[in-house]
Amino acid sequence: MANMQPTKRPMPTQEPSARAHNFDEVALGYSEKDALDEALRCLNCKTMPCVGGCPVHVHIPAFIERIKACDFEGAYEIIAKSSSLPAVCGRVCPQETQCESKCVRGIKGEPVGIGRLERFVADYHNAHATSVPETLPKNGHKVAVIGSGPSGLTCAGDLARLGYTVTVFEALHKAGGVLVYGIPEFRLPKRIVEKEVNQLRAMGVEILTNMIIGKTLTIDELFEMGYEAVFIGSGAGLPRFMGIPGESLKGVYSANEFLTRSNLMKAYRADSTTPIMKGGRVAVVGGGNVAMDAARTAVRLGAEQVYIVYRRSMEELPARHEEVEHAMEEGVTFRLLTNPTEIVGYQNPDDKRDPKNGCVIGMVCEQMQLGEPDERGRRRPVAIPDSHFVLDVDTVIMSIGTSPNPLIRSTTEGLQTNRHGGFIVEEETGKTTRDGVYAGGDAVTGAATVISAMGAGKTAAAAIHKALSEKTK
Repeated sequence: MANMQPTKRPMPTQEPSARAHNFDEVALGYSEKDALDEALRCLNCKTMPCVGGCPVHVHIPAFIERIKACDFEGAYEIIAKSSSLPAVCGRVCPQETQCESKCVRGIKGEPVGIGRLERFVADYHNAHATSVPETLPKNGHKVAVIGSGPSGLTCAGDLARLGYTVTVFEALHKAGGVLVYGIPEFRLPKRIVEKEVNQLRAMGVEILTNMIIGKTLTIDELFEMGYEAVFIGSGAGLPRFMGIPGESLKGVYSANEFLTRSNLMKAYRADSTTPIMKGGRVAVVGGGNVAMDAARTAVRLGAEQVYIVYRRSMEELPARHEEVEHAMEEGVTFRLLTNPTEIVGYQNPDDKRDPKNGCVIGMVCEQMQLGEPDERGRRRPVAIPDSHFVLDVDTVIMSIGTSPNPLIRSTTEGLQTNRHGGFIVEEETGKTTRDGVYAGGDAVTGAATVISAMGAGKTAAAAIHKALSEKTK
């Protein structure tokens, strides 16, 4: 019998007063009863609009029907046909703008909690299953995957299932890409990522770390080593800055550096030797999910005050509503319609390396108002004359976007990129302008969502399979 409650089953979470002082996961996950109650809200629509909203086209009504039957492993098998990282997607994907935005139940209430159900199913599987996904016999073809983030892992997994010999080349010392260096432990525990990575290893995928393609090896050398196709899923790890005075002062981080120090290098641990800001007053410039991650991490590292400084209003804030809500509950202050113009500091006489490089003591900001819409339809922020003021902070974290690292592009002939540094690809295949080379995820689009990167990895895997199958006919 359908559950016609208009609202989702609430997600159990840690209390804000407790979680603001630890790095344990905030959302605790559904119980079996919670999952069954929420699954019964699904109407099993014949048109399945939710599937069309999923970048990897998970058969959502089918897996929810399995939950209704208490066949949780069967539900996982349905999800796994489309998604290589269900435990990750269930935690960090913006379902509210994708599958859930198409849910019929959302017309007169809240949509079905598809992401919460996906997480439940994946966690149940990880807690109970011991089997490895089946793969076809080896077909004799070798494929190289550059980067072990969401697009690379997805491409590798799909090709491994089809019988390809796949090697993943990761620049960092740990596999997982943005999932391990960018997303904090309290949103995505690293044991979850490690589980997914180890499952690929069990399927025969070789993962080599500390391999910087473009430096350790070039793409040309990969082809010389017998790889017949290359997928570039190297992400967008090059941070952007505003170009305002004072960005070279001590105490100014990019969000990438700040989160990498905390997440990958474990600076949040009491016994860590990785240097990072702890305590003080922190301004995070930006309004996306990465900005929320940086602000909430700063809270947990003991900051006295944390500000989100964003030049538009709350309505334009691009971060997920859930992340904004959690940040507010944890004490983050939102300084909206506010734009930095300068970071100010004092000279540090003890710094013998660079006497001109001082430490942050404040950030000059100007107040903004919203003017006419820009080319994307968002109202353009316009400075209010004579509205400058100084925000008293000693740490500034810039979270205004990233772009792809130019190393691969600069060491490979025939690879064309757009003005933002992203590889130019055929949308239907992920094929680049270099024969045999494919690309997807943030390396093409710039910083985007985990699930969209996974979709690009699936697209490229299918195109590689088609091209290499035809090659041997």
